[in-house]
Amino acid sequence: MHIVADENIPLLDEFFGEFGRLTRLPGRLIDQTALGDADVLLVRSVTRVSAGMLAGTPVRFVGTCTIGTDHLDLPGLAAAGIEVASAPGCNARGVVEYVLSCLLTFAEQSATPWQDRTVGIIGVGEVGGRLAAVLQALGVKTLLCDPPQASQGREGLVELDELIAHSDVISCHVPLTCEGPHPTWHLLDARRLESLRPGTWLINSSRGPVIDNQALSAVLGQRPDLLVALDVWETEPLVDPALAARCRLATPHIAGYSLDGKLRGTAQIYQALCRFLDRPASLALEQLAPRSGAGQWQLEPGTPPDWALTRALRLVYDVRDDDARLRAMLNRVQDEQESREGFDRLRKEYPLRRECNLLRVVTAASEPQLARRLLAAGFDLGG
Repeated sequence: MHIVADENIPLLDEFFGEFGRLTRLPGRLIDQTALGDADVLLVRSVTRVSAGMLAGTPVRFVGTCTIGTDHLDLPGLAAAGIEVASAPGCNARGVVEYVLSCLLTFAEQSATPWQDRTVGIIGVGEVGGRLAAVLQALGVKTLLCDPPQASQGREGLVELDELIAHSDVISCHVPLTCEGPHPTWHLLDARRLESLRPGTWLINSSRGPVIDNQALSAVLGQRPDLLVALDVWETEPLVDPALAARCRLATPHIAGYSLDGKLRGTAQIYQALCRFLDRPASLALEQLAPRSGAGQWQLEPGTPPDWALTRALRLVYDVRDDDARLRAMLNRVQDEQESREGFDRLRKEYPLRRECNLLRVVTAASEPQLARRLLAAGFDLGG
């Protein structure tokens, strides 16, 4: 068996070496020619896969080690009889921690407590649902909008325009869809962007075209009160430098780029391939996941809970580091091609990043409020 895979997928040898020959390629360079004798294709979100791309190749299984599938032509692949697997929820925790870091940073920049703000979450699937659960456990008021789930009868949801009218923070977690009853392409268009409340914090870590980037740049040019964090861009890997300059936080599509999220994605696709081949899954992520980046932090009695939560979150992940790296790249490049290559390089060479549960926080038994907050945020308290 010949497997062609995106070179940025971790643990390829460990999980897939037993199946046969492995060929690694940059995700954007995987094309029909590269698949001439491939049986299996493993990708991440940068590789667009259609039935036409696979026509004339022996590929019968496509696995994307990502939560999203908008880069896959699902109807076309199904019609061609090609099995498709994704990794739902694999990077959800990493995205939650990205959003929390954005909230901490915006709170510092605006001198406004983030836990006192109403957070509107657009899309409450794997990622948005988990974000809502964490924020609610931390005592943050949330408003939830998800038209597909509302149409299926889920209660407790609000319309998008109502969410915009009553939210101090808006975080986007929807898939990119251009057709159907609930399209998300330019979901936040010029009209909706112009209607944002004064001082709104806007965070997009879903897909770039969910927000009309040209309209957003124009609105930000007139509304310096708005604080915006963009991790995804309408023309990526090309980033509009003018829009990036107007955003308070700008990052290169890495919100869910924790090592743990990537590892879960690989493990889920390994299990899916085993099912497709009707063979037992002999490997588990627990056997292969490294401990690099894990740690322990001991707090003295009397440590203020809010301070401890902020410091613990920052120990695990600080979005300002990724913002600085992207801005440095944009300032250094000379043309659009260098910018595209720089964007992909930042993703390929992304530094080690673990999740909150890999940091064990030791607290005094007499600090139940502190323990509750840390547990709500996802930290390991060691039993």
